Amino acid sequence: MNKAARGSLLGIEHLDAKEILRLLTLARRMNPLKPRPLLRGKRVLLLFYEPSTRTRASFEIAAKSLGAMTTLVLSSGSSIEKGESLLDTGYTLRAVGADVMVIRHPHAGAPLLMATHLDIPVVNAGDGMHEHPTQALLDAYTILRHKKTLKGLQMAIVGDIYHSRVARSTIHLLSKFGARITLCGPPEFLPEVATTLAPGLHITRTVEEAVRGSDAIMVLRVQKERLAGTKLRLQEYISRYQMTMARLKLARRDAIVMHPGPIIRGLEITWEVADCPQSVIVEEVHNGVPVRMAILANALGKAS
Repeated sequence: MNKAARGSLLGIEHLDAKEILRLLTLARRMNPLKPRPLLRGKRVLLLFYEPSTRTRASFEIAAKSLGAMTTLVLSSGSSIEKGESLLDTGYTLRAVGADVMVIRHPHAGAPLLMATHLDIPVVNAGDGMHEHPTQALLDAYTILRHKKTLKGLQMAIVGDIYHSRVARSTIHLLSKFGARITLCGPPEFLPEVATTLAPGLHITRTVEEAVRGSDAIMVLRVQKERLAGTKLRLQEYISRYQMTMARLKLARRDAIVMHPGPIIRGLEITWEVADCPQSVIVEEVHNGVPVRMAILANALGKAS
């Protein structure tokens, strides 16, 4: 098996802090309102085996803002439905001219498999319960728009952490910069051994303890079908874990509220918190474009 092509972004866990800062610095130089033809003539292939709105749209806008051509391939309506293997799909799309492949897949490790068999960069747009590196980068970018540094940042992550690839990537990233992270949620939604994600994580069962004195709060989506598999009823979850204004007031006055989306208002977060001045949820979506512009430029060797 070959090494992944240079420029691939498969996860945060194995990136060093220097490389992360380089991507974030590059993102600050990207402006989708002022297109730069850095990728003119390049073909960006978006291969999505799972539904997506924010990630898919921002990658497409990012690519076109850099002058690239994009092609979207969904699992429905393609040869994937006929049983074609992941690698055969990859070989086919490379053969028709893809220069970089952005892939979202329900199975952990799918982007790595693709990257080690193709001679083009592969970008992980979310793989199973493993990682979502571009979301973690845009979240770090968003935090740094409001905070001077990630070092010493006190971050609370509330909700379904166990199933969240966003949480995993975010924990890996923030831990590399010395942030202090507190996880909170029902026992079924917490990692069994938190230190397998990063050393020094703190786990609490109460939202009040998690958010008290925090600089940033990340609320995660809770799927009702997964909640049904816990000991908590819907109203019990809302009562114990929903992010409300009363709980937000326990954080620092300048704390920001984040959510990777999609939001289920009235379940994990109230309407009031989602739309309050401290909420940067819409800003996160906006920041996805310059960050993914930087990732694509880096993937194709145009980061200088």
